[in-house]
Amino acid sequence: MLGNMPKSRRDDLVETALKLFYAGGFKATGIDKILEESGVAKMTLYNHFRSKDELILAVLHRRDEQFRNWMMGEMDKVSADPRARLLAMFDALETWFEGRAFKGLGFHGCAFINAAGEFGDHAHPAHRAAAEHKRSILKYLERLCSEAGAPDPAKLAEQLALLKEGAIATAHVRCMPAAAQIAKEMAARMIDAALAEA
Repeated sequence: MLGNMPKSRRDDLVETALKLFYAGGFKATGIDKILEESGVAKMTLYNHFRSKDELILAVLHRRDEQFRNWMMGEMDKVSADPRARLLAMFDALETWFEGRAFKGLGFHGCAFINAAGEFGDHAHPAHRAAAEHKRSILKYLERLCSEAGAPDPAKLAEQLALLKEGAIATAHVRCMPAAAQIAKEMAARMIDAALAEA
């Protein structure tokens, strides 16, 4: 069975790098630290990744998959009602802000906001990966807004995405997990106002 297959050395590297980059920064975390923590030889690293930048991209792709699967799963399991699922996003965020969502990772803000901040050039592959992650979340929110009956689902999705990003930044910078519930209250009013226009 797939679930019982041992992790590959590549997986070990990516997971170790994710943990270290997320907690300590992409640029500040050296390859030697990753090798030491993962127990992988330098030759093995370079057999899988030609550069640190390639490893960073692999980490961002892994985090994108991990985060979206988790968040959408948390939202989808709450209810079949799209409005309830949209609001459940903020409950999921609170769980994450409190460090209870991803085993061993804690909460160090958004890996994609962090990456975009460290790699400020919009053409940099890490910045592009961060932007693509945010677009994927937005697309999912837009679909739920449409299912909820919002007359302008794209607009409502953008508003909710901004609330989400603001809650993440506030929770991180001010050590304030309660930002999720404040954002949820605002989101409920926004959703109801949008649906009232339908």
